[in-house]
Amino acid sequence: MKIKQVILRHVKLDLLHPFTTSFGTEYDKDFILVEAVGEDGTSGWAESVAMLDPLYNEETVKTNWHILEDYLIPLVLGHEIHHPDDISEQLFAHIRGNYMAKAAIEGAVWDLYAKQQNMSLASALGGTKKTIDVGVSIGIKDSIEETLEVIEARLQEGYKRFKLKIKPGWDLELIDRVRQVYPDIPLMADANSAYTLEDIDRLAALDAYNLMMIEQPLAYNDIIDHAELQARLKTPICLDESIHSLEDARKALKLGSCQIINIKIGRVGGLTQSRKIHDLCQEHGIPLWCGGMLESGVGRAHNIAITSLPNFVLPGDTAASALYWAEDLIHPEVTVQNGTITVPTGLGIGYEVDLEKVEKYTMYSKSYS
Repeated sequence: MKIKQVILRHVKLDLLHPFTTSFGTEYDKDFILVEAVGEDGTSGWAESVAMLDPLYNEETVKTNWHILEDYLIPLVLGHEIHHPDDISEQLFAHIRGNYMAKAAIEGAVWDLYAKQQNMSLASALGGTKKTIDVGVSIGIKDSIEETLEVIEARLQEGYKRFKLKIKPGWDLELIDRVRQVYPDIPLMADANSAYTLEDIDRLAALDAYNLMMIEQPLAYNDIIDHAELQARLKTPICLDESIHSLEDARKALKLGSCQIINIKIGRVGGLTQSRKIHDLCQEHGIPLWCGGMLESGVGRAHNIAITSLPNFVLPGDTAASALYWAEDLIHPEVTVQNGTITVPTGLGIGYEVDLEKVEKYTMYSKSYS
């Protein structure tokens, strides 16, 4: 397989509703859509999940474009590719960091590879599930009552896990009230690194509410303090921002820093790296789930494919397209029925990219050949 052309598009979609976390509010989503075109004219698609500002991590839309244009695309264009794993190995051998940029180009190669092998992306990755269980992530709202209304609506839609964003001052009262109304729903809290060990008693108080997990309570680059915190908590800690690589995962497990890991394809540098972390966690009995970064349908399709691997045993964040976008970039859009998504069996990501909609929402594009 050879890539004869790569097209980068800066795309902007407006969110149906503002999404607030401990590090700010998003009203729209700027991202890079990557199209890799093979010699036979077939296109593979992926997207970068980097944000406009370096809030979740150090990468941004601008830095990803620079890294893709000046470093990663030249490593891919025109070279013989036997398997996407080879691309991952090459990208990691030559370029440090920049995981979201790497994941974007590698993901497009994976999609193209699966199509040329007449396989679904899920099958190409070794996925075994025909359906995946999904949950929903609920941002910080203006009131607890508004949060309860959202939970009720999502319950009626069949979602199987509810993640509430928390931060100091929006935590114990929120969780307590939700548990009063919904004592038995699968519930977790996501702190997005909003706490320190000085808050250990406050975090320990969450043990009373039978949470599935507390996600990333401490610093985004920490695994040491999380080990100390996990030793004090009955509630499992799930690491997100702290896990960028297979080596990070290995160290976190050795230290006892967490009992669950959330894999985000962009955060760990691609599908190949995601699969390696999956295999390590499966070997050590550590359950996984797939996190979300407000992806369009293209990125959402990649999340569905990786979640088809067997050790993704907890419901992930891959909710329906209609919860976030007035119209998505794929058809059919991602839909949820009774808390599950059917893993597509079509070639590659299994959804058709709608080129008219892509053109409609593209702010800038550039082709490389």
